[in-house]
Amino acid sequence: MANFQEILKNLQAGQYAPVYFLQGEEPYFIDQIVDYIEEHAIEESMKGFNQIIVYGKDADIPNIINHAKGFPMMSERKLVIVKEAQELKGLDKEEGEKFFTAYLENPQPSTILVLAHKYKALDKRKKITKAFAKHAVLMDSAKMYDNQLPAWIESYVKAKGKKIEQKALFLITENIGNNLTRIANEIDKMLINIPNEDLIKPEHVYKNIGISKEYNVFELQKALSYRNVMKANEIVNYFKSDPKSNPIIPIIANIYAFFNKILLVHHSQNKSDKHLASLLGVHPFFVKEYMMAAKNYPLSKVINNIKYIKIADMKSKGIDYPTQSEGEIMKELVFTLMH
Repeated sequence: MANFQEILKNLQAGQYAPVYFLQGEEPYFIDQIVDYIEEHAIEESMKGFNQIIVYGKDADIPNIINHAKGFPMMSERKLVIVKEAQELKGLDKEEGEKFFTAYLENPQPSTILVLAHKYKALDKRKKITKAFAKHAVLMDSAKMYDNQLPAWIESYVKAKGKKIEQKALFLITENIGNNLTRIANEIDKMLINIPNEDLIKPEHVYKNIGISKEYNVFELQKALSYRNVMKANEIVNYFKSDPKSNPIIPIIANIYAFFNKILLVHHSQNKSDKHLASLLGVHPFFVKEYMMAAKNYPLSKVINNIKYIKIADMKSKGIDYPTQSEGEIMKELVFTLMH
């Protein structure tokens, strides 16, 4: 199984494989590979003759294989891309396995066949999965953990020739969540607006990513840390006034991650800034906030709060509880967390 960086490096060196099967919960890396191949594999003037793009729900496997077996016209290569391959009927059935296994054992060397199978992966026990692993470039694009996001964002910003302050980094991770495509798009838009800035600062994030300077998840976490009831209620009321810009599900997810980190602080024997920063996946600058939160929320309270957050999450999704507005759920949750 190949990883994203390895595949991209080979592509940039002009080394193309006959078949790529790109699968997994994180669509960002799949899209990056597909976009690169689509842009670079075939000369622009030849794409009309030698590039075929189909979508899973509108395609059938025999037709895809027939396209792949065809020869290029006046070009070195032919490119066949199956987007949204997770919607391809029969892919993991016996008939689909038969077609793909036969092709994989003897692929057309002048064709590049790419299948973008997003949001899930094939069963590893299936014959077809083993065939892709043996005969194709198989990439499993797993969802990135929250504690991996800061390093990924720093790396992304660095690749753009910029640097980012830790608070600005924290604002992005805590307010956008772990949707890499959205993070990348927001950073790209921000950089267009600050072309002469080498360092991304919090004010750039506030101004260009649509995050309120006073009322955001970062400030809500800070208010919760210090048990500042008045400030927390102000932020919740702000969220309530504009639910479209402040959807409840990612906010609850961030609060859940926050209290999980407080739980880690309680259980850690080593309370040094360096150790806790590594344990929590945050910059040492923010450790004092988590230490204050651990002081204000005893272990038993943290455990109870995690239960309350899970209940709020179910309410927000309409599971097992009477219907409430997002504002009511958030207000009730924050009150319960702090009392």
